[in-house]
Amino acid sequence: MPDAVMIGLGSMIGAGIFASLAPAARAAGSGLLLGLALAAVVAYCNATSSARLAALYPASGGTYVYGRERLGAFWGYLAGWAFVVGKTASCAAMALTVGSYVWPGQAHAIAVAAVVALTAVNYAGIQKSVLLTRIIVAVVLAVLAAVATAALTSGGVNAARLEIGTDATATGVLQAAGLLFFAFAGYARIATLGEEARDPARTIPRAIPIALGITLVVYALVAVSVLL
Repeated sequence: MPDAVMIGLGSMIGAGIFASLAPAARAAGSGLLLGLALAAVVAYCNATSSARLAALYPASGGTYVYGRERLGAFWGYLAGWAFVVGKTASCAAMALTVGSYVWPGQAHAIAVAAVVALTAVNYAGIQKSVLLTRIIVAVVLAVLAAVATAALTSGGVNAARLEIGTDATATGVLQAAGLLFFAFAGYARIATLGEEARDPARTIPRAIPIALGITLVVYALVAVSVLL
């Protein structure tokens, strides 16, 4: 189960928090934490459904398998392609985020290189993927911890900034929730490990909420730190 949790963390704690927090804060203002909470609730509901389906159908394929088994072949086909299209878009967004941070002037070239490198690692097998994921998660957590520490020790901390003011609107909070949901969406990656995990009917349903819970704690800490 630790490896499954790590895959989930690697899929969630990454580009989302680096790319979506600022636009979410611009949209929600002082209601940023409300947007984060709303995104977390939707993600939890979706993750719980995925976990239960993974327990019923412990096979590789994730959404495709669930749609096919519960609704029929056509809906499974549609769900599978929707999953592929969605993850392709997520991959592009994450790769471009890496490119914009590593080398802003050559963001597209770095993004392509990152995709090629990670594809090669995944092709080499799940164990190598997990090892690289551990390294990436450790580095990202260290960076986020540094950001939170710098914010909280900067001397400009003001607890009043956590109060929801008139700048927060329902529309803005919903926009922020939509942006921040992207940062949680990686838990679905765990559900695709059906035939690569030991005792998947037990492992995957446990790994999904654990990974989601850890991710929420990290995101909340970062969001509170930057607001303060």
